[in-house]
Amino acid sequence: MAILAYGINYRTAALDLRDRVAFPGEALGSALMAVTGSVPSVTEAAILSTCNRTEVYCAIDPADEGALAQWLADYRDVPADEMGSAAYSHWDQDAARHLIRVAAGLDSQVLGEPQIMGQVKSACELARNLGTLGTELDLLSRVSLNAAKRVRTDTDIGRNPISVAYAAVAMAKRIFTDLTRKAALLLGAGDTIQRVADYLSDQGIGAMAIANRTIANAERLAARHQAIPMQLTDVAAALPDYDIVIASTGSSLPVVGKGAVEAAMRGRRHKPVFMVDIAVPRDIEPEVADLPDVFLYSIDDLTEIIQENLNQRLSAADSAQALVDEGACRYARERRTLKGQRLLRQLRESAQDAQLAELDKARRALARGTDADEVVANLAQALTNKLIHPPTVAIRQASAEGRVDVLDFLKSLYKLD
Repeated sequence: MAILAYGINYRTAALDLRDRVAFPGEALGSALMAVTGSVPSVTEAAILSTCNRTEVYCAIDPADEGALAQWLADYRDVPADEMGSAAYSHWDQDAARHLIRVAAGLDSQVLGEPQIMGQVKSACELARNLGTLGTELDLLSRVSLNAAKRVRTDTDIGRNPISVAYAAVAMAKRIFTDLTRKAALLLGAGDTIQRVADYLSDQGIGAMAIANRTIANAERLAARHQAIPMQLTDVAAALPDYDIVIASTGSSLPVVGKGAVEAAMRGRRHKPVFMVDIAVPRDIEPEVADLPDVFLYSIDDLTEIIQENLNQRLSAADSAQALVDEGACRYARERRTLKGQRLLRQLRESAQDAQLAELDKARRALARGTDADEVVANLAQALTNKLIHPPTVAIRQASAEGRVDVLDFLKSLYKLD
């Protein structure tokens, strides 16, 4: 069984494809059950689905990679050829190297962004709770997350803020120079929106509202920033009052439509509105961008803002790569050790089976009245024959095939001349 990381990301797939392949949070559990039940050799699986990537990590027979690819295409209702043209595969140690880079933020659209490590942890924890994360993926996640943590703590990769949340607020400040006289409406209450709220507060935003499907979560975040909490169902009516709208919910469908924004613009008398849709799938209908006086940006449009601070992290990324490689090597060593432990356990079990079988024969012989010395001698002979049978066969076969390496290993193992 091998470890496979299979998926798409912002480098290989356009936003539209990432939209269609992404898993809403509430669908991940059923997807994990589906992949382990549908792809023949998949015994363990975890799914990482963010705005930048959708990846399946699994223990699988390499011959079934095509079956996994087909499953993902079918499950997300995407043509297999479209998926295949954007997908990538990483195996075993390369899968560990990839996951370390992902968790450390080295493979993010925003280099070094911090949220991804928590998202990787959550993906693994969900798989563990559902029973689809076993020994193989547990080792992969443990070693990879530890290595990623070293990258975060031992390098400057996260020192300069270039997260999506930071970039969204920086762009808002470019459009509205003085944020102290503007009002912002944030859709969602997750980690990204919490960071947006923090950045807006730091910039002295004039007013802020937090809208979320679960009002209690909106109220908790709003209390931290003296903001107004509201439910997502109230957003359409409130839109005319806000100059900035930043959205990042977990909805599988848009929560702000073109019609609602069109009506809001009439109520605003066409004063400009800055909107950023960070979510994948998107929260704001793309057609909103066609409306006059509306400046709508998607996550892919934030690249320019991000680039300004990116160069400050590139040298840190170079030094981080050494830690990534070290972590991947550590994973490979621990995996080999794990396999060795399994082999040792099997060897012990085989020897114990032989021991119990011969001991049972000896006891039956004693019960029949056979001489004890004879029973002990037969027991010793039988056990000796069984224990030396495998190396005897190996020596004969290696000699016939000229396998000097095997013969030298056996000489070393048994301390033979």
